[in-house]
Amino acid sequence: MKYPFDPKIKNHLLIGLLLAIWIFIFLYLTKPLDVNELNDNEKLIYLPGYGLLGGISYLMFLPLQYFIYKKANSNWKIIHEILFLSAYAIITLTIARLYYLYVVVLGEPNPYSLVYMLKSILLPAMLTILPILIAARFSFGKYYEKRIEDQKVEIKGEGNYEGLRLQLNELVYIQSSDNYIEVNYISNNILKKTLIRNKLSVIDDEFSELLRSHRSYLINPYHFQRWKTENGKLFMLLSFETKIPVSKTYQSKIKTAINSTTN
Repeated sequence: MKYPFDPKIKNHLLIGLLLAIWIFIFLYLTKPLDVNELNDNEKLIYLPGYGLLGGISYLMFLPLQYFIYKKANSNWKIIHEILFLSAYAIITLTIARLYYLYVVVLGEPNPYSLVYMLKSILLPAMLTILPILIAARFSFGKYYEKRIEDQKVEIKGEGNYEGLRLQLNELVYIQSSDNYIEVNYISNNILKKTLIRNKLSVIDDEFSELLRSHRSYLINPYHFQRWKTENGKLFMLLSFETKIPVSKTYQSKIKTAINSTTN
């Protein structure tokens, strides 16, 4: 089942920052465990540390998130969200416990046991933090999907021939085929193709977002995976391990465009 997902890194950096602030506020206001025994200066020293660790832990898992996203061909599902949140919760709880032992109560006798700490603060805190995190990720995901929906493009056929309307990022590549173009696109996580009566040059002029890799191919740089060389010839691999030839005429231009798009 598909789940709203925002792939933009800047929004996840914002979520990490808000998460850090929320954890600090939660601990400062609820005063769990021995927080009440800390003076005001100690609270301002140790409690932001918990918040900072919570935010950093979230950012640590972003590479895992994008790895899953790429492997799933840019199709984020609810199982991926559950996996991400579960991993985040486990690692954050572990780091919080280590921070407590080796920073907050370092050298102090009789620190709280792991079981008592989990039961009294860590799990209740996580149950308070996770809904905020879920709501933030869901909201950013829905907003991103709405923007993508507004960015739908239409590849028209000549004359009265029927065209194809789809999201730009669903389009993988277009191949010339005699008097037709073969549009290859993603639908329900499956690579499909549709023949439309039109010329590749017309589509090239109409959609500046697409890149010419060959006289017979236009590609969407969003789906670029990596370069591949076979028998001295250059190819690019797109989503679904689709191999597209790159002619010498377009090599320099498309490499520059791909590098500026992916960096």
